[in-house]
Amino acid sequence: MSTQEVHRHITVLLNEAVAALNIRENGVYVDGTFGRGGHSKLILSKLGSQGRLVVFDKDPQAIAVANELAAQDKRVCVVHNGFATFQTALDELGIEKIDGALFDLGISSPQIDERARGFSFRFDAPLDMRMDTTRGQSAAEWLAVADEQQIHEVIKNYGEERFSRQIARAIVAQRETAPIDTTGKLAQLVAKNVFTRERGQDPATRTFQAVRIFINRELEEVKAVLPQAVQRLNTGGRLALIAFHSLEDRIVKQFMKQHSQHAPLPKWAAVREADLPQPPLALIGKAVKPSENEVQMNPRARSAVLRVAERTEGKFEG
Repeated sequence: MSTQEVHRHITVLLNEAVAALNIRENGVYVDGTFGRGGHSKLILSKLGSQGRLVVFDKDPQAIAVANELAAQDKRVCVVHNGFATFQTALDELGIEKIDGALFDLGISSPQIDERARGFSFRFDAPLDMRMDTTRGQSAAEWLAVADEQQIHEVIKNYGEERFSRQIARAIVAQRETAPIDTTGKLAQLVAKNVFTRERGQDPATRTFQAVRIFINRELEEVKAVLPQAVQRLNTGGRLALIAFHSLEDRIVKQFMKQHSQHAPLPKWAAVREADLPQPPLALIGKAVKPSENEVQMNPRARSAVLRVAERTEGKFEG
C-alpha cells in the first residue's frame, strides 16, 4: 500500500507542543506517537546536525511514513512498537539520556477515517480497532469470547457509559446467534441499548472509545511510560503530553502533580519545606488547550489538553 496520504491528518497543538520541549540544538528527543510526523518534522527543523530523534508508533502505516523520513534524515531512528517499550528501545539504540519526550495520545485522523481499520461507527467495516494490525486480538475477536462482566467493566470504566450493563448483556445475547464482527453491527446494537442520547453525540461513541482503549491497552501504556521517561530525562529536559479524554489526562495530571511537590508535612514536623529534597519534576505553565481558531479548522482538536513538566536535579523514585 502506498504511504502517500489518503486521509489528511492535522497535527494538534503543533507549535505549542514543540515549543514546550524547549529544544536544545544538539539534544536527543523522543516522539512517542509519530502518527504522520507533524510534531517530528517540526522538532527536526529545530535540531542541529548532531541532534537525534527517536520515533515510536504501533501503526504499520505510520511506521512506513516514519521509515521514509528516516531514509531522508539520518538523525531519525524508528521504533515499530508502543511507547511502553521506551526504556528497552533506548537501551537497544545505545541512548542513555534524552532532552525531551513528546506524546500525542490521540488516535490519528487516518486511523479513524480509513474504513478498513474498524475504529469508526461512521462506516460499516470489519471490527478491528488495533493500532498495530500485525499483532494482538481484534475487537471482534475479544467480543466473541469475553464474559458479560468484563465487557460491562470495560465499557463502564473506559467509556464512562451509563448503559454499560445493558450493552454488555445485549452483546452476549447477540453473539449466540451471529458474530458481532463489523462496526455497523456493534453500533446498531449499542444504539438499541442506550436509552438517553447526548446532544450531538452518536450513542455508540462511548462504547467504541472504551473498546478501542481496552484493545490497545492505551491507559496501561500511559501509566507505564511516564516513569520511564522521567528516569531518562537529563536535568532541564522536558516531558510533554497531549491527552484527548479525561481518563488519559487524569493519569498525566496526577503523575505530574505527585512528582512535582513534596508529600504534605504533619503539623508537628520540625522540618522546613525548603530543607526537603527537591522533587524530580517542575510543572511548566498551566494546561494548554487549542485556540478557537484551531478548533474551527480541526474540530477533533477540541478536547486536547497539553501538560508539560521539566526534569530537576531531584531524585526520582518511580
